Amino acid sequence: QVQLVESGGGLVQPGTSLRLSCAASGFTFNDYRMSWYRQILGKERELVARIFGSGATIYADSVQGRFTIFRDNAKKTVYLQMNSLKPEDTAVYYCNTYISSQAYWGQGTQVTVSS
Repeated sequence: QVQLVESGGGLVQPGTSLRLSCAASGFTFNDYRMSWYRQILGKERELVARIFGSGATIYADSVQGRFTIFRDNAKKTVYLQMNSLKPEDTAVYYCNTYISSQAYWGQGTQVTVSS
């Protein structure tokens, strides 16, 4: 079955960096787009970044230029490199993919940016 397992969250200070990982299994990883979403307490989940099978990427305006999404197809893993972190980046970050119109989510990893 499809599984997405995130890791790499934590508590960091503003201006620092963090890299999230999402290990995928149960499907042909190369063929599908992978996304990172985040959810702030009390708000709707929002798209942060997406990478397609072609390698093309899109980003939310709020993270453009600071975050980079990339994938390692051999390791079936998608990453989110987050630089220049801000307190407003504090959220639970989720890995996502869509297969046959079905959405799959990881369990989420907490990122807290605070001094």
